[in-house]
Amino acid sequence: MRNRGLLFRFLGCILFLSLCFFSFWPPAKKINLGLDLKGGMHLILKVDTKSLPKEKVKESAQIAAEVLRNRIDAFGVKEPVIQTQGSQRILIQLPGIVDRERALKIIGQTALLEFKLVEDSPQKIEAALKGKIPQGWELKEFKGTKVLIKKEPEITGKYLKDARVRINPESFNMYEVTLEFNSQGAKKFYEITKKNIGKRLAIVLDGKIKSMPVIREEIPGGKAQITGDFTYQEAEDLAIVLKAGALPCSLKIEEERTVGPLLGKDSITAGIKACIWGAILVCGYMIFYYWIFGLLSILGIISVLIIILGGLGYFGATLTLPGIAGIILTLGMCVDANILIFERIKEERKLKKSVEFSIKSGFRRALKTILDANITTLIAAFFLFQFGTGPIKGFALTLSIGILATLFTALIFLRVILEFLVENRILKEVRMLDVFSNFNINFLKHRRVFLALSSIIILAGIFLFFKKQKEIYGLDFSGGQLIELKFENIQDPLKLRKILDSANIKDVKIQQYKEFPQIIALKASADIFKKVVKVFNQNLKEKFQVLRIEKVGPVVGRELKKKAIKAIIFALGGILIYVGFRFKHFSFGLAGVIALFHDVFVTLSGLLFTNRLLDLLIITAFLTIAGYSINDTIVVYDRIRELIMRSKKEPLISVINKAINQTLSRTLNTSLTTILVVLSLYLFGGRVLNDFAFSLLVGFVAGTYSSIYIASSLVLFFEKK
Repeated sequence: MRNRGLLFRFLGCILFLSLCFFSFWPPAKKINLGLDLKGGMHLILKVDTKSLPKEKVKESAQIAAEVLRNRIDAFGVKEPVIQTQGSQRILIQLPGIVDRERALKIIGQTALLEFKLVEDSPQKIEAALKGKIPQGWELKEFKGTKVLIKKEPEITGKYLKDARVRINPESFNMYEVTLEFNSQGAKKFYEITKKNIGKRLAIVLDGKIKSMPVIREEIPGGKAQITGDFTYQEAEDLAIVLKAGALPCSLKIEEERTVGPLLGKDSITAGIKACIWGAILVCGYMIFYYWIFGLLSILGIISVLIIILGGLGYFGATLTLPGIAGIILTLGMCVDANILIFERIKEERKLKKSVEFSIKSGFRRALKTILDANITTLIAAFFLFQFGTGPIKGFALTLSIGILATLFTALIFLRVILEFLVENRILKEVRMLDVFSNFNINFLKHRRVFLALSSIIILAGIFLFFKKQKEIYGLDFSGGQLIELKFENIQDPLKLRKILDSANIKDVKIQQYKEFPQIIALKASADIFKKVVKVFNQNLKEKFQVLRIEKVGPVVGRELKKKAIKAIIFALGGILIYVGFRFKHFSFGLAGVIALFHDVFVTLSGLLFTNRLLDLLIITAFLTIAGYSINDTIVVYDRIRELIMRSKKEPLISVINKAINQTLSRTLNTSLTTILVVLSLYLFGGRVLNDFAFSLLVGFVAGTYSSIYIASSLVLFFEKK
């Protein structure tokens, strides 16, 4: 290589890509999979501090998190995530296969253990039953009878040293939990038993009497037993929560997302399949249309993929299903940048300039457009990360890394390779198809017709939005519980409705997905999972598997809705400011953002027409559409700006039409490759990403249409005014 500078740049690129590769290889060890891919539970718990004194409120969440960590460690879950969020919330993530009911019981049990003296005097019990309860005493139920016990405990579980399970010596079919106090507790327990020989001592757990043994003699060893009708697992779980200690206060589940192992496995398979098909479709088209340049774009796609995975591996980030969608989407954006460069090179070569000069000029002239297009998408990704939760943050992070990777591969790596090929006379000519060039269409001639058509679609969508009201919101925003079951055979929803009604399980919405008829979704305001599984097992011969269970409380639902609105407002505001600043024309920025709103509202109309629901993934799709839409518009705007500088006396309508015609090849090729990527996501991405992919399909088609007909028409309108 004669050019040393070129050699150093080439080696620098190879070194950087090698570092990225070894940052994630082997992927099984360095890339964490989210719960939506490997299964598990995601919980948001709220600490109820109403009964606590003010000085203990601040530390209550920290103490509760530590108690839960001890319980979960004893429960045997590998690599759990337990974090406090603010002063009153705790995030818990339990990866892998989890027994939901058992996990919820262990996590939610307060485990307040108390030992209280029992009053055996018949006269006092009779008086208490008539309402004359002695001060400092209370009535409790035990095995169907009322018992009079002291309110204040003699000793509590805070002195507990250990708790173990053993077989009940009196009944070999049952189990009991043996307790051992620490030295201080053993001393106290000895004094209590010494003073109260012949009396009964109630063992109370979370306000319920578990047993009431008679104290026959003083117990110096600090040991006791809790007996009851325990199975081994119940006794083991009780020992776990007692050993870990009592929670400082009760906890309320505000959000639950449980993903079954089948859905996680299906999601990975579907994600990989969508990636493969997306890559095949895009690579096939690029080679067909751009020949050797298409092969180079494939090299760019591979480089972007290596950088994204390297970034995830280096930062220890978690790959989620929306994150896979972000990777697939990035492939389309990478191709977009390549097409911009290739089309510019083609234009320069048409002007009879040398191959070397055409390549250098093509990169130089495409630079501003590529930066503008990717920075606007980066703005949307930033606010998604800022206001998103869980998997949405994963999508935003993957998309952000993908955008930076796209800039590197398109503007640096691809240029180095092309210059290397030219310098060594391997690339002697620019050969590409030229199907969409040499058009002279008057796109703005019927602009009023297209504006009217868009208005009708949007108004119809707004009408449906207000007509359906709360019915359009998914679980994330409306709250409640969602259960997805996959049956061996296609089920009749009416039959399932009759089964639920016969079991008195009311107010349940049953949905069968058209694209996935074997999957049934049940939505209710309360937790009905246990009842549903029991009644279906009793009344259905067909086997079924639980794909996922999601539960969102009303408070969390309202908060998620607020965050979604904030994300949209800030993202669109950021894009408006950036576009207005870049083009120094308020009319350009305003027209671009109105076109962007147009695309989002058209997508919303498409969702409402097809009876799909709005959730966090759909909001993610809206912001992705916003970034993509403004990309398309910016390409046209850049060309308008160029043409205005060349011929200032030419009428604006003529300049705009010429700009649209000149960029038509890039617009259609980019749209086609991006839509091919999203189409693979829609067809092969699985149930969870189906609505997301559908939204992107509608939005990207609307984005291409609005860049040609809406944004340009609005620029003309505003400039005239």
